[in-house]
Amino acid sequence: MAEVTREIVEQAIKGYIEPHLETDLVSAKSVKDVVIDGGKVTVGLVLGFPAKGVHNDIIAAVKGAVEAIDGVSSCEVKLDTKIVAHTVQKSLKPIDNVKNIIAVASGKGGVGKSTTAVNLALALSVEGARVGILDADIYGPSQPRMLGISGKPESKDGNTLEPMNSYHLQAMSIGFLIDEETPMIWRGPMVTQALEQLLNDTNWADLDYLVIDLPPGTGDTQLTLAQKVPVSGAIIVTTPQDIALLDARKGFKMFEKVEVPILGIVENMSTHICSKCGHEEHIFGEGGGKLMAEQYGVKFLGALPLETRIREETDSGKPTVVAEPESRPAQIYREIARRAAAKLARQAKSYAAKFPNIVIQNN
Repeated sequence: MAEVTREIVEQAIKGYIEPHLETDLVSAKSVKDVVIDGGKVTVGLVLGFPAKGVHNDIIAAVKGAVEAIDGVSSCEVKLDTKIVAHTVQKSLKPIDNVKNIIAVASGKGGVGKSTTAVNLALALSVEGARVGILDADIYGPSQPRMLGISGKPESKDGNTLEPMNSYHLQAMSIGFLIDEETPMIWRGPMVTQALEQLLNDTNWADLDYLVIDLPPGTGDTQLTLAQKVPVSGAIIVTTPQDIALLDARKGFKMFEKVEVPILGIVENMSTHICSKCGHEEHIFGEGGGKLMAEQYGVKFLGALPLETRIREETDSGKPTVVAEPESRPAQIYREIARRAAAKLARQAKSYAAKFPNIVIQNN
């Protein structure tokens, strides 16, 4: 019987391709430790993205692969998660207490971007990350209602704001500071300044991800975010409809120009299943989001159905991921969140926090 070595164990683990990373755990540098004690093997794994929903699947796959080795009697798999900061646009430095900013964008309104953004933020949280959401839609803030938050944020020092909290999410929105029915009659520069202040003057508490719900379009606000806010990656939300895809492509090109990586595309309102008879129909067309992802060589993160309950739950202040955690739509949101976070985990790390600020003094 051949001696069991680390190389043999790693070779066995390489046979399992983790579906979110789309590679094996050895190549993804997730295998941190292999301890061999006779026929007993202990494998230490560290994932760079939150994935509580599939931990058991990963552990079972690695355990099965290692225990199939001749000479191994048992295998224990220990799985941890360590989310790190990833690189942002070259001229920018990360925000304090926020490891990664993910922008959720759409080229046009009415595609369900805000609903997608809040459910993805909640899904990342359920999967095990510390998450915040910034409602960057100054003209039409919707996150206060979607998260069921009322009241105004506190300011302990008179200069900064404490984020509001709901369902373990830290949240900030202009909607917390104004009456729900008050229109924001502001010009572009005021809007972009307000966005920067909401982002920088909020005391975010040790976030792995800050999801920014962008207003639709490719105007001032989106450009400001793309040029002045340190974004690690963007998610484009579209429907299968041709006109929505046309505008989604503009959003894609904008992020490409300012060197923000696209984590992937989400197709919302993909298919409608009749609540009476169960008939499935592609009301807005079929496969447009997938085709767009293939054309641009980016990840297709997933497709969400057109379902009344998604709208009803979000409108009532309890989005689907927390209202019906076991439902099919909630599981799709969690799968999309894992795929997006895994894509981000494979990008280059940011070492900005490790470099001290150099201060030159004239003595």
